Order: sequence, then C-alpha cells, then structure tokens
Amino acid sequence: MQVNEYTFDISESQALRVYADTRPHNLKIADLQKGLVLLHNGIELVGEGTGFGLPILIYSDETCFSASSTLHISPIKDGCVIVKQFFMDRMARNSFRNVTLENHSIRSLMDHFANIYQNHPQFKLLPVKALTGRIGIGKTFPQTIPRGKVQVTWTIQNRQTTITANFKHVTKTGLQKAFILNEQAAHFFRKYNDASGTQLLDAKIGAWNPIRTEWATLKTLDEEVGFRLWLTPPSLMRRGGEYLQGSLDWVGLDYELDSVPDCFTYHIELLDVLHK
Repeated sequence: MQVNEYTFDISESQALRVYADTRPHNLKIADLQKGLVLLHNGIELVGEGTGFGLPILIYSDETCFSASSTLHISPIKDGCVIVKQFFMDRMARNSFRNVTLENHSIRSLMDHFANIYQNHPQFKLLPVKALTGRIGIGKTFPQTIPRGKVQVTWTIQNRQTTITANFKHVTKTGLQKAFILNEQAAHFFRKYNDASGTQLLDAKIGAWNPIRTEWATLKTLDEEVGFRLWLTPPSLMRRGGEYLQGSLDWVGLDYELDSVPDCFTYHIELLDVLHK
C-alpha cells in the first residue's frame, strides 16, 4: 500500500514515523528526505537529525542526497514492513556533517578542523562553526542529475528494527563510498555509552569519532528513551553530534561503507527504562 505518512506504535509512549515527503522541515536539512523518526509521547525527537536509515552517496565529483521518494507499507505479524525508494537527486554544496565536501581543498581544510576538534577537547564547537562560517562554508542542496535510487526497507517487530539498504540501482561510476545515517535530536539524546563501558555526555560525544566496540547507545539523560546499534562489518560505525540552538541539532550512530555493496543490513533496538 502506497502512503504519504505512516506511524507505527512501539509501545504506549514510543512510536516510529516515516514520511514520503521531506518532513519534518527542521533547520538546514528541511528540504532533504528523512528516514524513520522516533516519537515519545507523541513528540518527534528527530530535531535536525536525518532519522534512522538515511542513505548518502559519495562520488568523486559530488555528494548525493535525496529530496524525493515513494513510500509503501505492508503489515506483518506483530509489526510492519516499510519500503522507501530514495531518489538521489540533490548534491551537497558545500558541506554536510563536516566530512562530505565536494571541493577537495575545502575538504582537506575541514578535515584539519575535525582533527583539531577531536584531538583537543578544550576546543568548543561554537568557535569552529564561527570560523567555517567566515570562510564561506555553508549548507545548500541544489538539484543534480539523479544518480539512481536507494531502496531502504525497515522491518519493525516489537522493539527491533532491521534495516536493509539496497544500492543495486545507483550509478556505480565514480562511486567512492556511502553513508547510512541514524540520527535524532542532540538536545534530546545527550548520553552515549558502549560495550567497552565508555560513557560520554553532550559535546564529549565528539565530532565524527569511530566506534570500535560491539555496540553503542544514545539515550536521554533520564534514560527514558534510547536506541542501540551494533558494529556491522564491512562498515565503520561512527558517533557524532552537534548542537547550537536555532542552527544545529543532531546526534547519531552512522555507518560508513568504503566499498559499497549491493545490500547492507543492520539492526536497531529501541530502549526505555524497562529495556536498557
């Protein structure tokens, strides 16, 4: 069944929502497609995050996003299957999440900023953002020649979501890597922990840090809501987040695929005070 919007209730307080259009229209990525949006007590917790399962394609000449899609829903026992076709028809110019810049000289400069930020905790986010603003690095997403489509399937049962991204129908020429983003709002999800026992709060989560342990979680401060992802070969999993009131509000556990397979499958577990 083709729909424009769908909400699946996980419990009395939690739900997952998906849109065929680019809602919710928040901050700088208002005109881009989103993945699954997490809700708590009817409130969307995504902020400027991309939602769960948003694909990005990195080509030698540009970075491709989606601004259009089709959405289909199928019920299954104790859950549902959501299939969304993301048409890769927008490019990043000049930046997105500080790592996907098409201008190679600016990319090197931003990599240098990211290394400074990651290796010197005394540097705060705001001065780095102010500096990049002064040299004209912004976020706009003009239309581009479509590079095909990525089909993402979410199979939701109970508190588990299995996500499969199908890259079979994208242009392979010049394709260098892909990202699958799993992000919600940084002002809600402020606490990070992982299988190694690492616990981080707010800005200490970092800019774009690799995760080497079996699993990682992001939770609200009271741990009333959260989500867990697992390290899934052949990908690299990264944690990152940015919060600047009225401008930036995302935090996530994202997968980086240096060699883009035909399909990539992973799992997300939703957490609450009873399911940590």
